[in-house]
Parts: sequence; structure tokens; C-alpha cells
Amino acid sequence: MKYLVLVSHGEFAAGLKTSLMMLAGQRDDVIASGLPDGKTADEFAEIFKESVKDIHEDDEIVLLADIVGGSPLTTALNVLAEKGLMEKTTTIGGMNLPLALTSVLMKDTLQGDSFVQAVLSEATTALQEFKVVEDDEDDI
Repeated sequence: MKYLVLVSHGEFAAGLKTSLMMLAGQRDDVIASGLPDGKTADEFAEIFKESVKDIHEDDEIVLLADIVGGSPLTTALNVLAEKGLMEKTTTIGGMNLPLALTSVLMKDTLQGDSFVQAVLSEATTALQEFKVVEDDEDDI
């Protein structure tokens, strides 16, 4: 199986998973794990190990993190390395809902650089200013 694993500071990963399920439907291949406020990276490692306990060496992972270089990401990568899963893990930082949605929908059809380029393109295209333009009838 190919899993989408979301990691973040606080409850961002869990909240993003909830929103993702509203758009993509309930899925067993999405895991969310957050570093609780006041917990250490070592404590998060134990939380993350429990989250990914059902992922095995024949599985693949798309790992999305809130911040590149942040404790949740670096801790998750250490845990995945201990499990021997790094060769089958694609990691992207700076997650948002368009990135997560595109990842969950495309993870089983695209591989490697093609996957990364497609999901990053969708995520960055979604980042734009929204301007309200009013016409003479005060419609938006």
C-alpha cells in the first residue's frame, strides 16, 4: 500500500486530514500525526512510531510536513529510517490542503519526480491573492 502521512506542529496534521476526508472521502491510507504543544521531539517519536506501526517495508510513503527542517519532519524521518522505509519515502515540506488533496489523488498513479512536480505545481498554483471586485449592483 502507498500511504500519505501528514506531520506537523500541534493539531495541523489532524485538522488537514479531517478537511482532506471531506473532499476525498474516508480513506485508510492517510495518517496524521502532530507534535503536541509542550512535548519533546523524543515524545513525538513515540507518538509517530505508534501512528506508523502498520506500515511495513513493502509499503510506500508520501510524507508531507508543515515546515521543512522542523522537529516533526526530522523526527518522522528518523523513525522511518529506523524502520528501513527511507528508500520508499517521498518527502515534501510546506503542506497545504491543495498539496494534500493532489497527493492523495495522484499517489497511486504517478511516481518519483513526475509525482513531485505534479503535486507541487498544484499546491503552488493554489497560492494566490483573492480580490473581491464589486460591480455597480454590489454583487461579488
